[in-house]
Amino acid sequence: MSSCCHSQQPRFEGLSSAYQRVLWLVIAINFSMFLAEMIAGQLAGSRALQADSLDFAGDSLTYAISLAVIGRPLLVRSWAALFKAGSLLLLGFWVAGSTLWSIWNGQLPEAHVMGIFAVLALTANLVSLFLLMRWRDGDANIRSVWLCSRNDALANLAVLFAAFGVFGTAAAWPDLLVAGIMSVLFLSSAWQILRQALAERREALQLLAVQ
Repeated sequence: MSSCCHSQQPRFEGLSSAYQRVLWLVIAINFSMFLAEMIAGQLAGSRALQADSLDFAGDSLTYAISLAVIGRPLLVRSWAALFKAGSLLLLGFWVAGSTLWSIWNGQLPEAHVMGIFAVLALTANLVSLFLLMRWRDGDANIRSVWLCSRNDALANLAVLFAAFGVFGTAAAWPDLLVAGIMSVLFLSSAWQILRQALAERREALQLLAVQ
């Protein structure tokens, strides 16, 4: 992934009407897929599908917050990014905990339902990634949008492989394995956003101190 900013160029802060229109569209896509996948995950008994639906929900919240703080002072934007990093951390820990619980108490997922919705979700996320490609670098809020979209596409591929694994082995472990990997992905992205948000918060406080 390219660096979030270059020393010769200012960080992109979302002050673009085209970017904001795209963000509204991506929010609608993600929230629709959250509802669809959560229902499908419950019906199929798939932890990986449920984890992916929560990823869509987290992304919808992330994008909405990013939209709300566009044009606000750097300190406000850094606090928003810290909130989003915290949300991703909680999501990652919840998925990890529910996956461990399912190891002993889970059921065999419905592989065909997993596969169908993984393909639908992957299509939705590839569209989102294509729309956001121009704005993948920027401040912590802008970068969090790109990281969440990238996570979704990777998670969809993983759920699709899990569906094939469940179908081929007639066992639940591929679904649980993918859910565990997704929890690590959430935690890794949260750490990246957290580091950049803390750096931007320090920068904002230093600017306030010299004013």
